[in-house]
Amino acid sequence: MWKMTYLRKKMGAGVSAAMLSGLVLAASPVTVLADTADSSTAANTVNTTTASTEAAGSGIDMSTDYPGITIKPGESTNFSLDFESLSGDSYDADLSIESIPEGWSGYFKSSSTEISMVHVDRLSKDSGSLATFSLTLPDEIEEGTYSVVLKADAGDDDVAELELKISVNAVASGQGSFSTEYPEQQGATGTSFSFDATIVNNRGIDQSYSLSSSAPTGWEVSFTPSSESTKVASMTVEGESSEGLTIGVVPPENVEKGVYTISCSAVSANETLSVDLSVEITGTYGVSLSTPSGRLSFDAYANDETAVTLSIENTGNVDLENLNLTSSVSSDWEVRFDESTIELLEAGATKEITAYVTPDANAITGDYVASLTVSNDEASSTASFRVSVKTRTSWGIVAVAIIVVLLAGLGFVFKKYGRR
Repeated sequence: MWKMTYLRKKMGAGVSAAMLSGLVLAASPVTVLADTADSSTAANTVNTTTASTEAAGSGIDMSTDYPGITIKPGESTNFSLDFESLSGDSYDADLSIESIPEGWSGYFKSSSTEISMVHVDRLSKDSGSLATFSLTLPDEIEEGTYSVVLKADAGDDDVAELELKISVNAVASGQGSFSTEYPEQQGATGTSFSFDATIVNNRGIDQSYSLSSSAPTGWEVSFTPSSESTKVASMTVEGESSEGLTIGVVPPENVEKGVYTISCSAVSANETLSVDLSVEITGTYGVSLSTPSGRLSFDAYANDETAVTLSIENTGNVDLENLNLTSSVSSDWEVRFDESTIELLEAGATKEITAYVTPDANAITGDYVASLTVSNDEASSTASFRVSVKTRTSWGIVAVAIIVVLLAGLGFVFKKYGRR
């Protein structure tokens, strides 16, 4: 019985040992598999992280601080380009324009010359403004937003692209203006000119503008705010508003014929505005009619032609063309000229012409007025002559003879009939 009990205990212990061994063996593979799975996951995680870093850290980057701007048609602007090595390697990158609107022009430059390639140093994480992209818009272009794409190619698929957004607006945001409705005027020498102008402040702050001009020597330019009479050298324009002013231009007295440009500027702490004015001097037109001696009187006889020498001078600084000579005299008088039209009389020149005056046949002795005029579309001059009409001496003798005969007749009558 004891043996059986011992045998049962021994068998029980064996079974227990066997069962424990089985449990251990069964549990061991599970532990190994779990460790293997964890190792594989960790390896995959390391590999994924490494690939991501390599992908994010390869090649170069090209950027600019302000990739989107607003600009007016016909203007030029510059973009400072920054480059960075993402992998720690140095690169020589070719620069090019990937796309640009038709009619636009642009190029890459350093501080002193045009370039086509940059060197991005591996030791500098940010190579700063290695290059500048200069962009010029055409004068005629519709308003809107346009795209310009720049490219930096370092080879081996190490390429960086930068898109610039250009908003085209006739009046750039924040940019003021200085303008006048009629910037071109003309007039003769001695004419003063007046231009109505407007300064527009498109900024959100008040600005004080200093006013100045650049004009030919001897010209006077002044600035007067609208609705005022005082000339000023500066004026303040409130933010987002405008102010009108009058620009007065006075040429010198001896200015010659021609076209002159006057540049006016309005300068504030934030911007410089300008407007160009054009003045065309057409010259001074003047003509004078007199005689070589300056005497404006002569004697004439009834029904007899008298010659009078006239002196015609161009007193202006512009040649005169098609000068016509006319007269205004008493009824039945006649006036003719040896040259009734002067085709060309140069500035400062003098020409002599003869006028022939014939009083009326029935004109009695006395003083008369004869007005002679020279004129064209630009100038005219009139001279009034005192004409003394006289009787010829032969008629005087006849008159005296008649008087003598009458006196003799009267004497004879008194002598013959006086005794009665």
